[in-house]
Amino acid sequence: INFLDYTTMTGILCEVFSPEPVRRVAELRAEGKLEEARRLIGERSAGREDDVRRQIGEKAIRQYQEVFEALPDPTYLILGNVDRPELASSFAAQNPGVHLADGSVRDLEGERFGFAGGALPTELNIGGEVTPEEMRAKLEGLGEVDVLCTHIPPSVPELCYDTLARHPEAGSEDILEYIRDVGPRLHYFGHVHQPLISSLYVGRTLCINVGYFRATKRAWPHASRRAPE
Repeated sequence: INFLDYTTMTGILCEVFSPEPVRRVAELRAEGKLEEARRLIGERSAGREDDVRRQIGEKAIRQYQEVFEALPDPTYLILGNVDRPELASSFAAQNPGVHLADGSVRDLEGERFGFAGGALPTELNIGGEVTPEEMRAKLEGLGEVDVLCTHIPPSVPELCYDTLARHPEAGSEDILEYIRDVGPRLHYFGHVHQPLISSLYVGRTLCINVGYFRATKRAWPHASRRAPE
């Protein structure tokens, strides 16, 4: 779901509130002035709260329709912080080629892929956020994998900092601990749209921010470790 694209100032929030106040809210958040940001968006919603919720819901449904129509068969899907799990699940149930992979391990091209979606709690309290305990339980349930796929990065400052939003996104200490303990060959993640650093090694694991597809229009090609036939 595109709630807000900092690079183009587009997305659901800009459609509902117009770009300028959303830009100002983003600036206040970057400055750490969270109460002022909440107050500004509250002022813009005053007297039309129900209409704002209705518009956001309708626009989210429309975006899910467009995304699920474009997903190939098979797709192994995990959700991000601004996703709506119940809505995404309902669309996935209508599309047998889309597999909700959160918390599961899949054998793909001779490698074990482990999936752990969601983002850690923020002051925004949005649908795709999970508690640290929930994230830890997902990771513990994976066992050993060759490739770890998460939405958020490990708690490594260089991988968490967004250069355009001008603040670090929340990384996971539990993901970092899993990487150090298990040592998967690769760790794929996203969440940080304009990263300070796109990849680095943590121990023997190459951690890669696979990119913000909406901006780059480039998918990340996975290089299988399976020997050529």
